Amino acid sequence: MLYLLTQTKAQSVKWLYLLTFLPWVCLLAAPSWAADQPLKATVNSHQDGEIQADSQLTLREAIALINSTLSISQLSPTEKAQVESLSPTAPSRIEFNLPLNQTTIYLSSALPDIICSNVVIDGTTQPGYDASQTIGEGEWKIPTPAITITPNASVNVLRGLAIAADRITIRGLSLYGFTMPHRRTASLPAADIFITAHQNQSAQGTVIENNWLGIAPTQPSSPQRSAFGVSIFNGTDTIIRNNAIANHDGSGIITGIQAIASQISGNRIEDNGKTGMPDAIRLEGVINDTQVTSNWIEGNAGSGIFLFKPEGSVMIRDNTIQSNGRRSRQAAIYLTGSGHQVSDNVIVDQPGAGVVVGATPRSDRNLITHNRFTHLGGLSIDLNTQRNGSVEAFRQGDGINARRNSSNRRLETGNAAINAPEFLSPEFLLMNGKVNIDGKADAGSQIELYRVNESCSQYGVLSEPIVTAETNANGQFSFTLELAPGIVLSAIATHPRYGTSEPAHNTTIRAIQ
Repeated sequence: MLYLLTQTKAQSVKWLYLLTFLPWVCLLAAPSWAADQPLKATVNSHQDGEIQADSQLTLREAIALINSTLSISQLSPTEKAQVESLSPTAPSRIEFNLPLNQTTIYLSSALPDIICSNVVIDGTTQPGYDASQTIGEGEWKIPTPAITITPNASVNVLRGLAIAADRITIRGLSLYGFTMPHRRTASLPAADIFITAHQNQSAQGTVIENNWLGIAPTQPSSPQRSAFGVSIFNGTDTIIRNNAIANHDGSGIITGIQAIASQISGNRIEDNGKTGMPDAIRLEGVINDTQVTSNWIEGNAGSGIFLFKPEGSVMIRDNTIQSNGRRSRQAAIYLTGSGHQVSDNVIVDQPGAGVVVGATPRSDRNLITHNRFTHLGGLSIDLNTQRNGSVEAFRQGDGINARRNSSNRRLETGNAAINAPEFLSPEFLLMNGKVNIDGKADAGSQIELYRVNESCSQYGVLSEPIVTAETNANGQFSFTLELAPGIVLSAIATHPRYGTSEPAHNTTIRAIQ
C-alpha cells in the first residue's frame, strides 16, 4: 500500500502519486461551482446508505444537496424541513442535529467529493458541543468534537472528506479509520481529509480547524487507524489550524503535487507514522510560501518535519518538536531544497540530529537561527555531504564536517559547506567580570553565540541563544560579555548566500586563578 513505502524508497513517492492519480482525474476533477442559491442543510440522522426520500436527512444527502446533484424537490416533506435558503452572499452550510446518543456516522462507502465552492461543514453546531472539553494542554488545547465520521466496520473507505472546490471549511469533526486494504498497491492516497484539484486548478482556500483527525472522542487511544491525516494533494492557501492529528499509519500531514502557501499552525501532531511514512509532517511537491508555525509535534515515528525534494521554500517557526524518532532514528527536522527558514523552535529528545540539511539534491541558503536544542543523538545542525551516502546519514545526519578545503565542497555539502565558526582559543578568561570572545568565520556571515548546557558533545548542543555579531571583511568576530566562569559556549555562522553552519567547537569561560 502507498503509505507503507519505506524511507529508502521515498524518492518514488511523488511519481507514484502521479501515476496512480491519472486514471482518477476525470472522477476528481469534476467541475466545481457555487450553488445558485446557498443552502443550509441540517443533518439529523447518523445513518448512511443510498439516497432516498424518507424521514431523515443524512450527511451523504446533505453533501449531494450542496453539490446540486440532488434537488430539494427529490426530498420528502420531512427532509425539506431540514433545508433552508441563505443569502446569496453567504456560504452554503452543513450543520448537525443528531440524537445525543447517535453522534457517530458510520459510512457504508465513500462520501461524494465536495465539488461546490464556498461551503462550511460545521460539527460545532451539534447540540451538546462543548468547546471547554478539550484534549491537550496550554495553547494546544483542542475542543472535543461532538460528531464523528468513520467507516462501518465491515467496509474499507479511502477518504473521510474529499475536497475538490474552493473555500471549503471543515470544522469540529472527528474523522478516523480511513485506509485501504494492504493487498492494494496502487490507489488514491487514503486520508481523513483529501484536498485535490478541480477544473485543472488546485483547490483554493481550504480551512481545516478544531478537528480530531485519527482520533475517536470515545476511545482516543485505539480506534481503527487511518492512513494519513490531511493530504494536500493539490491545494493553494490551505489552512490547517488547531487540530489534534494523531494515531495514523503514515504521516499526520502530507503534500503531493502542490501545496502552495499552506499555513499549518497551532496543531497537536502526535503518535503518527506507526507503520508507514514515519514523519509527522512530510512536505514535497510545490510548497513555496508554506508556513509551519506554533505546532506541538511529539512522539511521532520519524522526523517531526521532513522536506523531500520540494520546489519552493518553507518557514518553520515557533514549534515544539519533542520525543520524535520513536520507530526510525531521524533528524527532528530534515531539509532538502533551498531558502528555508527554521527559527525559534524548541527541539528536544531526538535520536538523530536536530536539523539536517541534505546534500542531494543541492540544498543551500537554509537559515537555521535562534532555536533551542536538548538531548539529541547528533549535532544540533548537521550539513550532510555526498561523501557519506549511507541510509543512516541520510536520515539522521553524518556528523561534524571537516573545514572546507576546495570549492567543490560547495557543490557536495548542504548549505554550500559554509564553515562553522572557529574560536581563537578553547578557553577565554574573565577579567574584571567581563570576557572577550574572539574567532573567525566566513566573511559576510552573522555569528550567533549559544550557551551549551550539556556535556555530551564538543560541538554544542546549542541550548540557549545569547547574542549575535557580524564578521568583518576578514571574517573576524568578537563579543564582550558578562558571563560566569565555567559556562560553555558554541556558535553558528549564517551567510545569506550559503545558509547556516554546523556548530563551532566549544569554548569555556574561565576565571583567572
